[in-house]
Amino acid sequence: MLALQRDASLTNNALSGLVNLSPSQCSRRRQALEDSGVIVAYRAELDADQLGFGIEALTRVTLATHNASTSDEFSGFLASLSEVVEAQAVTGDADYVLRLRVRSLDELADFIHRQLLPHAAVAQVKSDIVLKTVKPYIGLQPVASR
Repeated sequence: MLALQRDASLTNNALSGLVNLSPSQCSRRRQALEDSGVIVAYRAELDADQLGFGIEALTRVTLATHNASTSDEFSGFLASLSEVVEAQAVTGDADYVLRLRVRSLDELADFIHRQLLPHAAVAQVKSDIVLKTVKPYIGLQPVASR
């Protein structure tokens, strides 16, 4: 699983050399992981900086009201925004944490002031600019039982 998370384009032949199984065993195991829902997607990871999206911000949003319809509507709104590359509903001081990718600080300010703050459900927005990613997400790393 770790090898596939690092490079989903691995062929069964290449994978077999990494995990010391035959290509046919790799194929069967991969298919079983797909069929059981453990593997849910294959995707290419793009370099946001090379594409011009050099500003990353972690933005906390607090809603003005808390009910199911507001949460559902706001979640749908977030899904429609290309600047929002990831969003979680969370516990704590904020209701949502968003990962944003934009081209400039001006674009970030415009996004916050023209998209997030005017939304009827939003009470407060706070953002932190990412200076450096210390540990990028490379997939889940199952730990053996102790």
